[in-house]
Amino acid sequence: MEIAKSNIVRSDAGRDKGKLFVVLAVEGEYLLLADGKSRKVESPKRKKRRHVLFVADDGTRLAEKIKGQEKITNSELRRTLATYRGEVHPDQEG
Repeated sequence: MEIAKSNIVRSDAGRDKGKLFVVLAVEGEYLLLADGKSRKVESPKRKKRRHVLFVADDGTRLAEKIKGQEKITNSELRRTLATYRGEVHPDQEG
């Protein structure tokens, strides 16, 4: 499957292997990734497309904001990725 903006991916290579990220942008064969904790929105990780695995096409409000070029926060990223890890804490804020 083609990886696109706002998809959830898992790193398959490097020291961040196994971590989940949100795709903020696609630049040719490179992706800009952030998770809101180790990689913030302000300084996303640049990683080759072949070094990540597709996890999900996120259909939440966060995905709409990323596709619409709206400002997103690190806490929104952490909250979204926590649901894919199984760490659901709806009443707790980042």
